[in-house]
Amino acid sequence: MSDAKTKVLETPFDDWVSTVTPERRRDEARALDAVFRAATGFVPQVWTGSIVGYGAYDYTYASGRSGTWLATGFAPRKAKLSIYIMPGYTDFGPILDRLGPHSKGKSCLYITRLERVDIDVLGELITAGVRDLATHWPVHARL
Repeated sequence: MSDAKTKVLETPFDDWVSTVTPERRRDEARALDAVFRAATGFVPQVWTGSIVGYGAYDYTYASGRSGTWLATGFAPRKAKLSIYIMPGYTDFGPILDRLGPHSKGKSCLYITRLERVDIDVLGELITAGVRDLATHWPVHARL
């Protein structure tokens, strides 16, 4: 793995999720875990920065920089849930149109309240994101 600031921790998901605040975000994190497990078939790995990742990929850029990063995942931030769809190569507009209220960045989707989005569509998006990622970088289950 690279010397990136964000790295996998040895903390089990169940131990980590019990520390998430506020309680609403903790409940959403548990619900998201079920969606991500079903969509990816991977078990969660807790990363620094309160990120939960599912699967990973090894990359090497043209510059020579290389490392390992989560294939997909989420972070239950206080203001919004951050959903990571890596690395953001594809336009998932048709899926996002059916998702519900959200905003987005290059490789990140922001959801204010999980109950306002269609969970089945979110699972479809996660699956599509991992499938797309695998066309660019090999995706593997664990670090």
